[in-house]
Amino acid sequence: MSTATTTSSTSADRSEAARAFLADFRSMSTFGATAGGGVDRQAGTAADGQTRNWFRGLVEGHGFEVRYDAVGNQFALLEFVPGAPYVAMGSHLDSQPLGGRFDGAYGVLTAAHAAIRLKETADGAQFNIAVINWFNEEGCRFKPSMMGSSVFTGKLPAEQVLETTDPHGTTVREALESIGTIGDFSLDVAAYLEIHIEQGRSLEDNGLTIGLVESTWGANKYEFVVHGEQAHTGATVIADRHDALFGASLLVAAARDIADEFSTDEHAVITSCGEFTVFPNSPVVVASRVNLLVDLRSTDPDILAAADAELHRRVAAIEERARVGIERGAEHVWASKAYDASGMALAAASAEKLGLPYGTVRTLAGHDSTNMKDIVPTIMLFVPSVEGISHNEKELTSDEDMLAGVDLFTEVLGRVVSGGFVDVTASGAA
Repeated sequence: MSTATTTSSTSADRSEAARAFLADFRSMSTFGATAGGGVDRQAGTAADGQTRNWFRGLVEGHGFEVRYDAVGNQFALLEFVPGAPYVAMGSHLDSQPLGGRFDGAYGVLTAAHAAIRLKETADGAQFNIAVINWFNEEGCRFKPSMMGSSVFTGKLPAEQVLETTDPHGTTVREALESIGTIGDFSLDVAAYLEIHIEQGRSLEDNGLTIGLVESTWGANKYEFVVHGEQAHTGATVIADRHDALFGASLLVAAARDIADEFSTDEHAVITSCGEFTVFPNSPVVVASRVNLLVDLRSTDPDILAAADAELHRRVAAIEERARVGIERGAEHVWASKAYDASGMALAAASAEKLGLPYGTVRTLAGHDSTNMKDIVPTIMLFVPSVEGISHNEKELTSDEDMLAGVDLFTEVLGRVVSGGFVDVTASGAA
């Protein structure tokens, strides 16, 4: 069996490939560009649609076929072996409001460029390739996050997702129809690869270029509604108030206290409250209702479970103190789980071949690979984030680190497509 060649034959070829990637990255970053150097491309918006159309033009120019599934996942398909299963790879092009240029988008573009490089020298390929731009990974306009990959992996029904609304009442179906990226495509996948910026400081702090992701942190994310009673802020004495905002504030403080109380030297607990909607949100009215999200994460499932139980125990005490009702709504949960050990070994061998310093890391954030690793063998890789800044216009990864990631991803993809990770006859996708 021959093996697909994964590196350019000359220094000039490598330089040209590097220039092409950086030029495409700069072009991609103009869509939804913000004054602070970031992007605002929330899922299903015009800016998201423009980026998707740009990406379609890029890959179609290199011979890919582009299709969409029922919830707007975008597939760029490259066939090497007719009838063979697909190795999928990718990330997401949508962003947070005033987000960074790198989060997600770097991984999609890297996957495309790796496939383009491999296309010229894939004589030993046993698999076809699919580059995926997953819909609504960020979860800021439509909840939950990782929406597209959740449907793909069977964790959420497509019809439920299509009827999900944003804060203004627009459904996912309407948003996707407005940007013309909804279809009926489906795909059998044999393996999945993803590369992402770290969104943390461990690689930078340790002088490493590549992170081999060994596992996810567990995460429990809850929507809460705090119900109070509207009243006059001046005329209503404290004893008579049922202040939903006070109750919500106590919930925020409780979440922070739980992080401090349950973190250990070996296993941290991270909590946050990332979204508030206050009604009626008037300066002279006691709030009658507050919608908020509470997020708990930890590397240790037992510690996460204990922290979660404490959060819900405190809810009853908060209801009594603030004289409010607290309703628990939708939830989004994923467990701490390891990535494929043989995939980590393959990536380590690839990094050693290229002379790239690497180390083992865990991912605090959720990624589409968090879902995909539950159904197929999956490899997840990181490149450094300057100062660990993410979900911020100042998010930055150096050109040098981005290009090293493209080189490594190309090497890894070549090995996987040649059968070095999963057996084409045993993949179940043929």
